[in-house]
Amino acid sequence: MNMAQHCLGAGTKATAIVDLTGPETRHVSYAELGDMTTRVAAWLSQRVQAGDRVGVLLSQDPWCAAAHLGCWTIGAVSVPLFKLFKHDALQSRIDDSGVNLVLTDAEGAALVQGLAEPVLVSQLEPSSPVPMYAVDATTPAVLIYTSGTTGTPKGALHGHGVLTGHLPGVSLSHDHLGAPDDCLWTPADWAWIGGLFDVLMPGLALGVPVVAARLEKFSADGCREVTRRGAVRNVFFPPTALRMLKADGRQISGLRSVASGGEPLGAEMLAWGVECLGVTINEFYGQTECNMVVSSCQADFAARPGCMGKPVPGFDVAVVDANGDRTTAEGDIAVRRGAPSMMLGYWNRPAETADKFRGDWLITGDRGVVEDGYIRFVGREDDVITSAGYRIGPAEIEDCLLTHPAVATCGVVGKPCPTRTERVKAYVVLKPDGVADEQELQQWVKDRLATYSYPREIAFLDALPMTVTGKVIRRELKQRAREEAAAET
Repeated sequence: MNMAQHCLGAGTKATAIVDLTGPETRHVSYAELGDMTTRVAAWLSQRVQAGDRVGVLLSQDPWCAAAHLGCWTIGAVSVPLFKLFKHDALQSRIDDSGVNLVLTDAEGAALVQGLAEPVLVSQLEPSSPVPMYAVDATTPAVLIYTSGTTGTPKGALHGHGVLTGHLPGVSLSHDHLGAPDDCLWTPADWAWIGGLFDVLMPGLALGVPVVAARLEKFSADGCREVTRRGAVRNVFFPPTALRMLKADGRQISGLRSVASGGEPLGAEMLAWGVECLGVTINEFYGQTECNMVVSSCQADFAARPGCMGKPVPGFDVAVVDANGDRTTAEGDIAVRRGAPSMMLGYWNRPAETADKFRGDWLITGDRGVVEDGYIRFVGREDDVITSAGYRIGPAEIEDCLLTHPAVATCGVVGKPCPTRTERVKAYVVLKPDGVADEQELQQWVKDRLATYSYPREIAFLDALPMTVTGKVIRRELKQRAREEAAAET
């Protein structure tokens, strides 16, 4: 089934999106969302073909949903883009995907000026419905870029089956989503797979109203206001948001379920959830390439601190050894090929797609152990930095720093941080005649990549640890950062 058809259902008067982006609460029905989608689809149908990529640069907003749905209606491939991206980050994704049109608003139009043609979706004229493009599960639908753990960010191409693949895990992580009065929200932006396919599209498909709210910066007070105004009952909170709420110390009432993913929660956080949120937080696990593959579900089985949960029905998730065989020891967390939310492949990167697999297993890059059917997360094999809920690839930041005229070489790692999980730290070697300070280099990255991924700390060194082939030995920098963090506590 075409995902647009799945999400729009019968076009009823039931509430699809609770829009809190303005001063007044607005309830957008499925019928109204369908009309908005038709406006987008009709306009696109005169300009793009099935399979063409179309950028979507919108925050949490009903038009963001309509933009994606409009693309899928005509068989185009939507490419989510993030408002916090700056010129270089947007350019790399737009160029790599071959996007010519970006569905956006006035703010986004300024960001993509000179990179692609901006289209203000809210100004599109009403139109008659267009035929729903016929698809199967593998028809390309959405191209979501990874955080770029090695080299530039890669586009994970997903088919129309990706939504159906998400539904079991999303339902379990909210103790069987769809109970009377359920209403779903996340502070995570809808540009990421966590916002788009862990919340927005599953909510629409399951008939659960989804709250659209803009929090320029997450705060406990802002969160309470959204849950109150939107009558929110179900929330996906990234771990950093949970820690900020815990530090605030006040309770949030009225929630039926809280899901969290991205890093493991400990026993203390689970106990706090029961006390201050009134629920046991359900952890889940996945990644852009294959999401929502493991989940906890307090309604079905008890949480085990340090474990992500159990494999979601429909997914064969295992810990495998170097030969691709299941092991009871620590090994690579892997998902069997053909899983319902698995990517079709990396966009225009067949070799890297092949490298992601070991036989019939997609290797996540994370290490784990199986315990009585639960999967315990041990650590990451890659160098991705988890900071304030964002997964940040160091290579893109390093590339940006290297464009500064004073920088000779650099290495970027995550430094342990009690509130953000990790802080982005850069170790920089300046050219012999180069002059730059920490603030200048931080601003350089802020202006070109994203305001959340700039190095919050920069150390200047005479040389970096290097291999004989000239590659930075990042593990030594990571060890140095861990030692620095330990000395500061």
